[in-house]
Amino acid sequence: MNQYGTVAYYTLGCKLNFSETSTISRNLDQQGYAKIPFENGADVYVINTCSVTDQADKKCRNIVRKALTYNPDALVFVIGCYAQLKPKEISSIEGVDYVLGANEKFNISHYLNSKRKKQQTIIKNSPIKETKRFIPGYSLGDRTRSFLKVQDGCNYFCSFCTIPLARGRSRSGSIDETLAKANELAQQNVKEVVLTGVNIGDFGHGSDENFLELIKKLDTIDSIERFRISSIEPDLLNEKIIEFVSKSKKFTPHFHIPLQSGSDLLLKKMRRKYDSTLYKKRVEKIIQLMPNACIGVDVIVGFPGETAKEFKKTMDFLIDLPIAYLHVFTYSERANTTALKMEDSVPMHIRRERNKQLRNLSEKKKRAFYLSQEGKTEEVVFEKQQENGLMYGFTSNYIKVKTGYNPYMINQTGKIKMMEVGHDGIMKMVFAKTNQQTKVLTNC
Repeated sequence: MNQYGTVAYYTLGCKLNFSETSTISRNLDQQGYAKIPFENGADVYVINTCSVTDQADKKCRNIVRKALTYNPDALVFVIGCYAQLKPKEISSIEGVDYVLGANEKFNISHYLNSKRKKQQTIIKNSPIKETKRFIPGYSLGDRTRSFLKVQDGCNYFCSFCTIPLARGRSRSGSIDETLAKANELAQQNVKEVVLTGVNIGDFGHGSDENFLELIKKLDTIDSIERFRISSIEPDLLNEKIIEFVSKSKKFTPHFHIPLQSGSDLLLKKMRRKYDSTLYKKRVEKIIQLMPNACIGVDVIVGFPGETAKEFKKTMDFLIDLPIAYLHVFTYSERANTTALKMEDSVPMHIRRERNKQLRNLSEKKKRAFYLSQEGKTEEVVFEKQQENGLMYGFTSNYIKVKTGYNPYMINQTGKIKMMEVGHDGIMKMVFAKTNQQTKVLTNC
């Protein structure tokens, strides 16, 4: 048994949260605490929360309840965006001992002098304007890919979003500091790194550095085979970045670009910093230089003022774009946002129906993209997860492939030929180069 006790973690939300949970875990490990599986009854539970949807309260309650079924005497910490925005709401959840805000979440060890349950929830939550320091970090061990945190916070204040209230203003480390973290990952034999943050294209804000300079430097790290750019705003994804990625041997032809709406009227109401014309221009530039690129899109349905006519503009806009998939969000009213005060609210049943229509469109777009890649040769990094004797991997342009499980292939790169899209939507493959006999996995 570890002399300081055991800790288990649960992460909700984005890649950035996974990066931060992993960083907190390593920090506590260095101080003598042992990480164990959630269901093993830890002495301490750390729940890293999200506030993007309106389900934060329900999800948090369920996870706290589950943790206490494994160990009723466990000390429970709730951290993350929900903890910063609604600490009193969390304090009403039975069994929560500490609620730590954005400034305090990296200092959990300060509160572990006593592991006895608290009679009353202790809230440590500084005003978000005091959150100015950038804490670097990365995920390691939970997945084959690593999420490298390069930026935090946001200055955009979109009318529907609470992230600036939960994470503060945009900030990042220097290029040298970010390279140091990337080199730590290289020493851990990480093959693929995903750059993550709240608004990563805003890297270097307030300094003389920028995102393009950062990715040019990361591209020189020999031991990391792939870098993948996570979500990046279209107004910050300039043509120079697209051109660099098209020539890079390490940065993958995969972009996730938030759209939110194909209606310029709604984009203006949302306080987005682009219009549909600029967005289309960015997508066309990517496809011009990288015809096989995978492009993902975020869309919000049911925003105030989204009439049937405005929703049709979004549908038509997306149908015509050469994109590969959608992440569809149903608009939910959020406290302290300007959208909450807007008129012309969309009934919830209509929001849900529009969500369904866009998810159906996403499935069609994804299948069409996969079909366009049949017969092509790509490199795949294989994941460690297995299911029913199969293992999975992703090509550089984010196509999921499957093959028979082989533990020696975990975190290895293989050149494969994409053969056929299966009924499950996953690409069947054969190895393009191998010393062993190859075969199409027709029985998968």
